[in-house]
Amino acid sequence: MNSLKTQDRFPIIIIISALIFIQCGQTRDASMTTVEIDICKRGAPIEKYIYGQFIEHLGKCIYGGIWAEMIEDRKFYYPISREFDPYGSDTDPFWNTGPYPYLKSSPWQVIGLQSTVTMDSANSFTGDQTPLISSSGGSGKFGIRQSGLGMVKGNKYEGRIILSGDESVLPITIQLVSRAGEVIKFSQTAISNSYTSYPLTFTSSFDCDSTTIEIFSEGKGQFRIGTLSLMPSNSIKGWRTDVVDLMKELNAPVYRWPGGNFVSGYNWKDGIGDRDKRPPRKNPAWKGVEHNDVGIHEYMDLMKILDTEPFIAVNTGLGTVEEVAEEIEYCNGSMETPMGRLRAENGQEEPYKVKWWAVGNEMYGEWQLGHMPLSDYVKKHNNMAEAIWQKDPEAQLVAVGAVGEWSETMLSQSSDFMNLLSEHIYVKELESVQDHTLQLKDNIHRVAEAHREYRKEIINLHGKNIRIAMDEWNYWYGDYIYGELGVRYHHKDALGVAIGLHEYFRNSDIFFMANYAQTVNVIGCIKTTPIHSGFAATGLPLKLYRNHFGTIPVFIDEEYDDLDIVAALNHEMDKITISVVNISPDSHIISLDFGTTSIIPEGKQWIIQNDDPEAYNVPGEEPQIEIIESTIDLNKEGFEVLGYSVHLAEFNLLK
Repeated sequence: MNSLKTQDRFPIIIIISALIFIQCGQTRDASMTTVEIDICKRGAPIEKYIYGQFIEHLGKCIYGGIWAEMIEDRKFYYPISREFDPYGSDTDPFWNTGPYPYLKSSPWQVIGLQSTVTMDSANSFTGDQTPLISSSGGSGKFGIRQSGLGMVKGNKYEGRIILSGDESVLPITIQLVSRAGEVIKFSQTAISNSYTSYPLTFTSSFDCDSTTIEIFSEGKGQFRIGTLSLMPSNSIKGWRTDVVDLMKELNAPVYRWPGGNFVSGYNWKDGIGDRDKRPPRKNPAWKGVEHNDVGIHEYMDLMKILDTEPFIAVNTGLGTVEEVAEEIEYCNGSMETPMGRLRAENGQEEPYKVKWWAVGNEMYGEWQLGHMPLSDYVKKHNNMAEAIWQKDPEAQLVAVGAVGEWSETMLSQSSDFMNLLSEHIYVKELESVQDHTLQLKDNIHRVAEAHREYRKEIINLHGKNIRIAMDEWNYWYGDYIYGELGVRYHHKDALGVAIGLHEYFRNSDIFFMANYAQTVNVIGCIKTTPIHSGFAATGLPLKLYRNHFGTIPVFIDEEYDDLDIVAALNHEMDKITISVVNISPDSHIISLDFGTTSIIPEGKQWIIQNDDPEAYNVPGEEPQIEIIESTIDLNKEGFEVLGYSVHLAEFNLLK
């Protein structure tokens, strides 16, 4: 700070000019607002973890979203039956949102006579059953098919099929058929009586977002399909490349996983070992199947690919202290420990060194598997924490909180058994655009103020600094277009997320971490189809602020109608960023008064704007909402903040 004062300063009131973003060749009448910025009025540094993300085994977040597997129910959790009716429709049971499709029975359909396919439980490859496909003395094709695969012309696809059976059924044909009837064929000419894995390779000669895969024989005898897999060859350790690229743009510093409600019924051991042999399960908290293709190893691969930190939630619902302790040892123990040896046998010799651990999820809710009275849960949490720290004394523990009696009790009785306390915020749609956009801000402020009071009133907190991990927060409303909980986000939601980030910045002394829920599909900021992906409206402010906003907040004392304004210095204190969110349809001209601080007049600016607050992006189509980057020159007149916009500007300070 001294270096800023040693230079000659001159008082200035700067009228800042934006390179005006004009739509339809017209501008609106704009009112003038003067904002005073004193860079000496600073808050606690903004932690990078405020830009965290959350991915859960739910809907199309992992499977059908980030994970590249194209085959649905590839391990045959559901029996293949005569009644082919794979998808049901349901409404969200506790959030009262629109109907959504979910997989309620097998997506596989019989080719030929129904009697040619039965489910073999005595000789299953994995899980409870394996399809046994027999000619049954008939003639013609007999096998199974599945539709809905996305293929891109010219792309290569690789996988495997695990078969056992009679040589008399050879060749077994595996073919891909487009909606228009185009065919790519692969013939398997070897088979064994024991389950054997055979490679699959296809290069697509067509574009189709609903390709059918067929597996059949025209011979005699029988064969079993243990499992099969098919992924684009450019997938990265099983993760979908186009989605990973968007996640890299988000640049989130930490990812919470695997839940969420899911974790309270999840056995982490189901997700380790040979991926093809991991048993499929019913998703314990949501609809559909948990394939167990993604477990600790795959998640940690993704964290390495994204160059980010893992944040693993453990099962304090139906899980036991012993199971959780083993999970910690599996991730972080040396090879001399039992679980460390098991991890090494599964391909990872060195400990993963996971730092962040969520001790349970929303255990205050009756909807949570293993929900129990608060008095009992406090004891379970404390026992869990002790067991975790015995395995890894450096583990950072995030306890379950909820403003009110639950958070008060946890802070009173478990403050010695946590490093951070979790809170969650979800808000629905309000009719007024202004009211709608302010919801996240108001709730973040409410939680911060409650915790300030706890710090004053709870004796056990004196001398401690237990900050908040808002490890789930978002808008949640509307129809489920992208699978279970797969809502569509609009420009007004992007404005609200930006203002929510502003409120975290204002309360940087209280909030250590926040995890936007959830990254892909579901209530996520990235949306996908089988062959396309793109940012939803809410992904744009998350990306913008993470990559360009400062880290040392500068307080702006005054509040402004329709405008939410924040400022921050960078870590080196040689740049300042100012962000304005305009929640009205009218433009505003901003005058910035920096007092005695001098800045270089040429800078950069980024604008997210659309005249329609209901505008939204669709994967594979031209985006309606984007981040527009340009230069800004302080020597020109008029810093215009357009209606319904996020406007972030960056300037260098003179030293």
